[in-house]
Amino acid sequence: MLTVFFDINISLPITDPTWIFFLVLTIILFAPMVLERLHIPHIIGMILAGVAIGEYGFNILERDSSFELFGEVGLYYIMFLAGLEMNMEDFKKNKSKGIIFGLLSFAIRFGIGMWSCLKLLNFGLTTSILMGCMYASHTLISYPIISRYGLSRLRSVNITIGGTIIVDTLALIGLAIISGMYKGDTSSMFWVIMGVKVVLLTAFIIFVFPIIARKFFLNYSDNIMQFVFVLAMVFLGAGLMQFVGMEGILGAFLTGLVLNRLIPHVSPLMSRLEFVGNAIFIPYFLIGVGMMIDINALFTGGQTLKVALIMTAVAIGSKWIGALVTQKIFGMTSNERRMVFGLSSASAAATLAAVLVGHQIVMENGERLINDDVLNGTVVMILFTCIVSSLATERSARKFALEEKLQFSSNKGDNEEVPEQILIPIANPDTIDNLINLALMIRDRKLKRPLIALNIITDNKNIQERKQQGERNLEKAAKIAASADVKVTPVSRYDLNVASGIIHSAEEYNATNLVIGLHHKAKIIDSFFGNLTEGILKGTCKEVMIARYLVPSTSINKIHVAVPPQAEYETGFVKWIDHLSRMSSQLGCQIVYYAEVGTLKYLKEVVAQFSACSLATFEEMTFWNDFYRIKERMQQTHLVVIVCARRSSISYDTSFERIPSLLSKFFQDNNMVVLYPEQLHQEELHRSFSDPLRHNEYQHYDKAREWVTDLFKPDDNIANKK
Repeated sequence: MLTVFFDINISLPITDPTWIFFLVLTIILFAPMVLERLHIPHIIGMILAGVAIGEYGFNILERDSSFELFGEVGLYYIMFLAGLEMNMEDFKKNKSKGIIFGLLSFAIRFGIGMWSCLKLLNFGLTTSILMGCMYASHTLISYPIISRYGLSRLRSVNITIGGTIIVDTLALIGLAIISGMYKGDTSSMFWVIMGVKVVLLTAFIIFVFPIIARKFFLNYSDNIMQFVFVLAMVFLGAGLMQFVGMEGILGAFLTGLVLNRLIPHVSPLMSRLEFVGNAIFIPYFLIGVGMMIDINALFTGGQTLKVALIMTAVAIGSKWIGALVTQKIFGMTSNERRMVFGLSSASAAATLAAVLVGHQIVMENGERLINDDVLNGTVVMILFTCIVSSLATERSARKFALEEKLQFSSNKGDNEEVPEQILIPIANPDTIDNLINLALMIRDRKLKRPLIALNIITDNKNIQERKQQGERNLEKAAKIAASADVKVTPVSRYDLNVASGIIHSAEEYNATNLVIGLHHKAKIIDSFFGNLTEGILKGTCKEVMIARYLVPSTSINKIHVAVPPQAEYETGFVKWIDHLSRMSSQLGCQIVYYAEVGTLKYLKEVVAQFSACSLATFEEMTFWNDFYRIKERMQQTHLVVIVCARRSSISYDTSFERIPSLLSKFFQDNNMVVLYPEQLHQEELHRSFSDPLRHNEYQHYDKAREWVTDLFKPDDNIANKK
């Protein structure tokens, strides 16, 4: 009966592109659900799924040209993301130790791996060198565990991350050189010519790519255009590397490293890059790898099982030895050694790249440089190293977290800090992008709390039109944050006055920080900040950031911070430094603090506690508001942050009365954030006789001003009649 309505003609393997793509998407969709229950690492699960549906499994799908295409794209994407997600500030923090660990680890693993291939597996010299590079590399597959426990600032973590850059770069260079040997001439001039080409191309990628990318991001803020541009840069780097006879994955990895500072790790662009890679390209690539594996060879005896066991033992053993030597050299504890071993023991991205590239190289005798036995054994090795890495890292992280919790409990006072909550009043559609991005950069990612976007509707004219515009603004804010995988709580509020509405909303939602746009002066008689901003500052003790961006906030590449005397005595001193450190870390840009000698001492002590300390520099100023000195160093993509103080604060001085005129004089055409630190909690503020309930008197001034303006404004209807 079915054959009457449907032309059913099913034969295996399936070759129709539509059904191939459907089945691959189905695997990508449902495999993680099953793998999570079985506690199998995602990367291994996709490979095993490929084994099951491939030629050596149930022979459901044919490995057609789509797997070739997506396989190439996925391989480049893995290496690109590996470079893009490297935390360069963590590397700089323990740069010397990271370099030593990287070189030492590479030497130990390369030496043991090469020896095992020569002596135990009887491979040739070239194959053994390539296998040694494969053993030396590692993938930070268990780093999400560190993020979950909030331990990214540990010395052992920073050293391992720094070493990862070294070992992966050396391994990829070794792979590219061996690959280049089989693509070109191997005469006496081969090495000289290859060396020159690699050095010139590497210099071109490192120095020219960031200039091109920075100009593009500065002039084009469209999310789709930025995404397509980044992909084009990745394949340009890979293509250029192939053009000079090297392996394209080295170009993709270098492109990720040089774009690292230009793409904030918490940004819509970064989320899109990770989303597309993790949703399509990388799973497609991993499934394609699995379809090449003959898993039956492991159980039929012979060389394959022997190769798999030796590879697994050498990979885990050499990395444990590397961690042990590192512990002895740097005087680490046993748990730090376990952390180094856990993070560095997994082999995945670079290992797969090395094996696949070697498997595609055919030597003069007709044999593959990496044979099928090694290809099959690599899957087993990756499986066990990922499991060992996850278990070791989890165990070490849990112990560090317990120690940190005990220390925190013993030092914690009676007053417990209020969880961070950022409130963003929005009104101007043109400033929403930059305000949301600023909030994304300063928020604490570990808390995973949503942002609050606030729209105030007053009882003025055109209330229905303002309501609709406010709803569109809230929707836009939610979309921007959602693209960075951050939730937004939209709040629309009716109030007689915008300032009082913001203040009351901040109290109702327990907001700890306010991010608002800088008032654009309409008349000379207006104050620099405007009545709205001044009313907010008077009515709340929260930290307030007043921002004005003339370029996209994600294009900032240097931050200048002017800090007044006695700022260290303010309640929110540490908090605002933490926020600026997060911003600097996300942007990967230098941050310069300008202050008088007494305040500079405290600044250095506090900044040293945060992850972006390696990006911070300090300059002594005789007068903190010597803005001419800062103005001389300002560029189009720089941001100046002026730390101010409310009238009732400790650090307030009469010189603050001149701040608006100085800002108008020196920074009228620059990106600027005026920051008011948090003061005492609201219930601790003293209520004066003239303002017992801390009401905002600006609502009365606004009403009077609007009444006078309407009184003398010509009637539009009369003018039209005339």
